[in-house]
Amino acid sequence: MKVYTKGLLFDMDGVLISSIGSVVRCWRVWAERYNIPNWESYEIPHGTRAIDIIRQLRPDLDEAGVNEGLRVIEDLEIEDTSDLKVLPGVRDLLASLPPERWSIVTSATRRLLLGRLKAAELPLPARIIAGDDVVHGKPHPEPYMTGAKLLGLAPADCIVVEDAPAGVGAGVEAGCRVLGVLGTHEAAQLTACTWIVPSLTGVVARSTPDGLELEFEPV
Repeated sequence: MKVYTKGLLFDMDGVLISSIGSVVRCWRVWAERYNIPNWESYEIPHGTRAIDIIRQLRPDLDEAGVNEGLRVIEDLEIEDTSDLKVLPGVRDLLASLPPERWSIVTSATRRLLLGRLKAAELPLPARIIAGDDVVHGKPHPEPYMTGAKLLGLAPADCIVVEDAPAGVGAGVEAGCRVLGVLGTHEAAQLTACTWIVPSLTGVVARSTPDGLELEFEPV
């Protein structure tokens, strides 16, 4: 299949890198420190901003307490990179993209985003949207609407690359087409996607006079 777009908006965790081991470990440490029941089996809602998770788990915390909780989980995750890995096909795909044609739109904070890209030795795009750059996190459409605007494009002219239902929903509501990547979720959980691929291996991007041609084989 060949499709055309003017810009690509990538989620980070589960699309470009896998840090799920770190995420699970660190949030369970955090949950224990913050007296969350059943902390030892806690599973975070993938694709949700840390600040929103903290507010859900500890609605009693004031703003200073929430910010301190955010700093704690950031510190834990930045330090825990032992099993972080770049996902298949990512390096080749990013290397083929003109810098003005792509961005990262993630629920991670900017500090964590920069730390993970550095640990993974992936390129830092000129334009990024982190979780602390928006008022509303995914599944709200604001992150991807802002990402498209940052590229100087309309959402309809962008393809979102996502792995989680929250991010897929955000992309769809923003008015983007969505390329789902399997890994953290099964295809049955990503039915709102325009297309789904097993991984970014085999996704080929070619520059055109006004954008990009993407070639891939959907599932």
